[in-house]
Amino acid sequence: MSAPSPLPVQDPPGGRRAVAVWSIGVSVYFVAVIFRTSLGVAGLDAADRFHVNASALATFSLLQLLVYAGMQIPVGLMVDRLGTKKVLTLGAVLFTAGQLGFALSPSYGTALAARALLGCGDAMTFISVLRLGTRWFPARRGPLVAQLAGLVGMAGNLVSTLVLAPVLHGVGWVPAFAGSAVAGLIVLVPLVLFLRDQPQGHGPPAAVPARGAAGAAGAAGGYVRRQIAESWREPGTRLGLWVHFTTQFPAMVFLLLWGMPFLIEAQGLSRSTAGGLLTLVVASNMALGLVYGQIVGRLRSARIPLALGTVGLTAGLWLAVLVHPGDRAPMGLLVALCLVLGTCGPASMIGFDFARPANPAERQGTASGITNMGGFVASMTTLLAVGVLLDATGDDYRIAFSTVFVLQALGVTQILRLRRPALSRERELRTAAPARPGPTTPAPEPART
Repeated sequence: MSAPSPLPVQDPPGGRRAVAVWSIGVSVYFVAVIFRTSLGVAGLDAADRFHVNASALATFSLLQLLVYAGMQIPVGLMVDRLGTKKVLTLGAVLFTAGQLGFALSPSYGTALAARALLGCGDAMTFISVLRLGTRWFPARRGPLVAQLAGLVGMAGNLVSTLVLAPVLHGVGWVPAFAGSAVAGLIVLVPLVLFLRDQPQGHGPPAAVPARGAAGAAGAAGGYVRRQIAESWREPGTRLGLWVHFTTQFPAMVFLLLWGMPFLIEAQGLSRSTAGGLLTLVVASNMALGLVYGQIVGRLRSARIPLALGTVGLTAGLWLAVLVHPGDRAPMGLLVALCLVLGTCGPASMIGFDFARPANPAERQGTASGITNMGGFVASMTTLLAVGVLLDATGDDYRIAFSTVFVLQALGVTQILRLRRPALSRERELRTAAPARPGPTTPAPEPART
């Protein structure tokens, strides 16, 4: 089988209309992240409300991430098959229902079900936004557009920390969570009315449906198998998954659940000071997202050094905090840790910049879904491990957070293993790209990796 070109036949034009359409999609992702991270500022409140221990509390986020990670490949297939608008609309309905259900849940079991529903809807947002970017903006803008999407997501995290947390402690559980669910209804309106999957004439050719029920079922099954197999066959997709796996999870675990308890219970900080440090992680992420996007967009050879450098810096700061003599680390060290954790999100986006050029336009959703599984599988594993170890060791955070190093070591090993074949394949695809002429196809950039 001849290698497909990673570039579409017609490069999208970009422009103001692209920005307007993409902004609608990214606003849905913004709200999804607010809902996703709302538990991070309410972990201790949730433990009191539902009368659960650390392991049971971790199950909230674990189940949410399990659903999210498990949905990534199905969502990627749905996006490639059905289009962005349909998948984003379904996602917004589901995560809004999940947030409202979490607000009104009378028991631990119903609250778990609500978080699972929220995770299902949340899983449909980011892959859709990435695909929207590839369909509306030129390929050379891909790294920057992806980083901008991640930056908007972190802004949602910032809203959880700065807005939802004080509202929660001011008006109570039900009004805070039920009130926030209104945001989901607000973003649905422009999504349904104005969002379009792609500019006219710039999408890949639609698949010809098979005739008859049996033929349609067989074609659907063949499509799924082919999309997954061909995406996974590309070493760039696998490298993207492991880059995402290794870089994202330390900050995700910290922000999603265990950062606030660690800072309050292990470090003896007040709730407001701990909230300020969580905000610092988000602010650092937002500040560095554009920097990473510009660097990767201009110098593709910087991708691996940026990813591995982020992992090394994160591991070094965590180690310094955990082995610091005495019961508590100094504030300066905690501030440094939070600043460095802010690099994890931008570094994880580099994973998509390996998967994107390795796959043609009609496989972008599936490849992005595979890549996006990485960080959330790592986050899910670490969330559970930290909760179990806290219960087993009597809340010894030093032992519990040591699991971070195990997953980082695994991920770095895989990155180093896949680096050479992925970059070689990418050069091959870039060289072959001119073989597919198109009236608006730009000349490929020279390989610099």
